[in-house]
Amino acid sequence: MTIPYHILIADPISKKGILELEASGQIRIDEKYGLKEPDLLSIISEYDGVIVRSQTKITRKVLEAGKKLKVIGRAGVGIDNVDVEAATENGIVVMNTPGGNTIATAEHTFSLLLALARNVPQAHASMQRGEWKRKNFEGIELFGKVLGIIGLGRVGMEVAKRALAFGMKVKCFDPYLSPTKVKNLQVELVNNLEELFFDLDFLSLHVPLTSETEGIINKENLKKCKQGIRLINCARGGLIRIEDLLELLKSGWVAGAALDVYDPEPPPADFPLRGLPNVILTPHLAASTVEAQENVGTEIASMIIDFLCHGIIRNAVNVPSVDPKVLSILSPYMALGEKLGFFMSQWIPNRIDELIIYFSGKINEYDTSPLTRAVLKGYLRKVAGKEVNEVNVMFLINTLGITVKEVKMSSAGEFTEIIGVEAKTDGLVFQAASTFYGKSHRLVQLNFNPIEASMEGILLLLENKDRPGIVGKVGTILGEHAVNIAAMSLARAKAQEKAISILNLDNVPSPEVLAQIRNTEDIYNVRLISL
Repeated sequence: MTIPYHILIADPISKKGILELEASGQIRIDEKYGLKEPDLLSIISEYDGVIVRSQTKITRKVLEAGKKLKVIGRAGVGIDNVDVEAATENGIVVMNTPGGNTIATAEHTFSLLLALARNVPQAHASMQRGEWKRKNFEGIELFGKVLGIIGLGRVGMEVAKRALAFGMKVKCFDPYLSPTKVKNLQVELVNNLEELFFDLDFLSLHVPLTSETEGIINKENLKKCKQGIRLINCARGGLIRIEDLLELLKSGWVAGAALDVYDPEPPPADFPLRGLPNVILTPHLAASTVEAQENVGTEIASMIIDFLCHGIIRNAVNVPSVDPKVLSILSPYMALGEKLGFFMSQWIPNRIDELIIYFSGKINEYDTSPLTRAVLKGYLRKVAGKEVNEVNVMFLINTLGITVKEVKMSSAGEFTEIIGVEAKTDGLVFQAASTFYGKSHRLVQLNFNPIEASMEGILLLLENKDRPGIVGKVGTILGEHAVNIAAMSLARAKAQEKAISILNLDNVPSPEVLAQIRNTEDIYNVRLISL
C-alpha cells in the first residue's frame, strides 16, 4: 500500500509524537537533524510537510523549492525561524503549539529566581573548586519580598501563583488586562511602570517583543528601582538593553540577573555578561522539560495528522480556518476590520471590559467569525506584536479577561457595508465604524457621530471643546514645525460641546510638538495614531 504523505522531522520531537504520526498509517517519516539551507534545498521537494522546533530555519528559498509542501509544523510557540509571509504566498499552512510549555517556562523562571536569591550556581562552582566560602554566598529569603512582573499572561500568572505560595508580595504591570479580571487577582496591579519599579526586590519579564516593549529594561527604568534589584528574563532577549544592564551590574545597583533568552541566540562568545559573578545564564532552557517536549511533540503530530489526513486546520498562524472560496470574498473585509481594530487600540484606554464588533451588509450572508478575529488581531497587535494571529486571538483576548460580542445588523443605514466596534470600560463607551470608499478604507463614525477620514498613514486625533479657533491653533503649531496637514475631519454631537477632530498628516510630529498641542486651551486629549 502506498503511503500518501511524506514528512520531514528536521528537529527532534518526542518519541510519542513520532509514534502518533506513524500510527496514522497515512504518513511516512524521515528524521534528519542539523540541516542547513543548502541541505534542505536538495531534498525539500520530496515532502508534503516539515516539523521543526527552533533550530532549523525554513527560509523563502526552501519554501519556494518545496513544490509539494502543504504544511509546516512548529513544535513550540515562536515562529521566528519560519518565513510565514513566504509560506502564505506559496499556499503553505504554518502551525504552532501555543500553551504547551507554560508550566515549564514558569517553573524555570522561578528556579532562576531562587538561584539568584541564594547564589546557588556560584556556591556550586566554588565547591567544585574545593573551596568552602560560606560568607561569600549569603543569600536573601523570598518571604515578604516584592516581586514585580511585567506581563500577566499565561506564564506571568503561573509565576505569580508560585511567588504567592512563597509568601512574596506580587506587583504586576499589564496595561491590557481588563478591570474585571484584575478584581479577581491576588496581586497588586499598578497603572504604570514607575509605580511598579520603586520598591521591588525582584523583577521578572513575561511580555512579547513589540515596538512598545523592546528595550523596556534600560538604565533609566532600572534606576527607578531601589538598589539591589534582581532581574529574571525568560521571555525575549530584546527586552533588555544589555549595555545598560552590564553597567548597573558592575556598579552594584542591580544585585543580580538571570537570563535564559538573548538577542541574538546563541549569544556571541564575547557576550558582555559572561563571567560576571552576579549573573546566571542558561541556554534557552525554559521549555526544555520532558513534559513540555512531550506536550508540544504530541500536539504538533496530532495537528499534522488532522490537516493532511482530514483537512482540519488547527492553530494556523497564517490562515483562518475558512473555505478558500469564502475566504477570497471575506479577505477585503478582514483587512478593513484589522485596520479598524488597530485604530481602536491606539485611541481607547488600554484596559477595557468588553468589545462589541458589528457588521452590516452582504458580509452577513457568511460566517463573520473570521472578520471578528481580524478586528481582534488588529486590536491586539499593540499588545502582542508579531505573535498575534487569526488563530490565537481568542485565546489572547480571553487571557486579558475581555468579553467579545459579535452582532449582525440588519441595516447599514446610509452605507452599503459597515464594520463597527464598541469598547466599554468603567461606564464609558468608545465607538468607531468603517467602510470602503472604492478600495480605500474610511472611518465613517466616531462615538456614533458622522465623520469622514482616511484610515491610512498618520492620524492626529484631538478631543476638544467645540469652539472657533481650536483647529486653527493646532494647524499653526504644526505649520511652525513643518508638519503638513493632508486632510481634516470633524465629529461632534452638538455645537459648543465636545468634538473630535482627525487630521491626516504627511509626517510625524515630535513629542515636543504633541506636548505643545496638549497644552492648548480646551484640548482634552491628543492621540497620534499610525496606520
